[in-house]
Amino acid sequence: MDDPTARQVHDLRIAIDVTLCVSFGDCVDAAPDAFQLDGDGICAFVEPERVDRPRLISACEACPVDALTVWDADGRQIVP
Repeated sequence: MDDPTARQVHDLRIAIDVTLCVSFGDCVDAAPDAFQLDGDGICAFVEPERVDRPRLISACEACPVDALTVWDADGRQIVP
C-alpha cells in the first residue's frame, strides 16, 4: 500500500487515524516492532509483519483513543 497510515499485515488490514492519535504510546509498548511514535509523537508503522497476529491485534486494542482500526480478511472491523 502506498498509504503510510494503512497496511495489510497477515490477514488483517490496519489503519492509523493520525487525527485521533494523542501519543499515549500504548501500541508501542505492546508491540514495538510494529509501531513507533514519529517525530511529531504520532503512531507510525515500523515492521508490523514481524509481530504475530494476536499480539498485533492486542497492540491495536491498547489504543485508548481508538486511533487504530483493524479489519479481518472478510472486511469485518474487529478493532475497535
